Amino acid sequence: MAAADYGASIALLELIAATAWERAEWHGWLAKRGDAILSTSMGPNASDGFRTVGDLTLHIFIAEKHHVDRLARREITDASSISTGSIEALFGFGRRSRRDLEEFVSRESDEDWNVPREFDILDNVIRVSPRKFITHILLHEIRHWAQIATALRQAGAPASFPDFLVSPVMGGGLQIQKK
Repeated sequence: MAAADYGASIALLELIAATAWERAEWHGWLAKRGDAILSTSMGPNASDGFRTVGDLTLHIFIAEKHHVDRLARREITDASSISTGSIEALFGFGRRSRRDLEEFVSRESDEDWNVPREFDILDNVIRVSPRKFITHILLHEIRHWAQIATALRQAGAPASFPDFLVSPVMGGGLQIQKK
């Protein structure tokens, strides 16, 4: 069923704006707590390579960068030197990856936007359009920030984590807090 059948649609640019806002909120929240917060465990069943908040944060940004590299038909960026223990190093890399994503989206032609391409990812061939790939990148990020929020709550980090409902994207946002 097409979005028009529901009487509504969401623009990809709105998802880009939402994830940019969420990143900024996370950056501020983490920076207030210092680099040590990045060593918070993702839990006893965390995936290899994603054991800490810093590991998973880097994964969010690396996935975006590598996928945009694939879409732009560039060599995959080596991010092995990015420290998972430095908020500024992580989010600096995240800003660079986001600039690349935005540049790709702004330059991709309407004719190519929905044409599937083949990509080799982790020894699998995936055939998707650039539009679907960019949507995946953004949803991937949203999903992992939720995992990070859960791990931090379980570790006792008191916070009110960013939520799309209170973002300025699509208008509105948090106006008044009740006491």
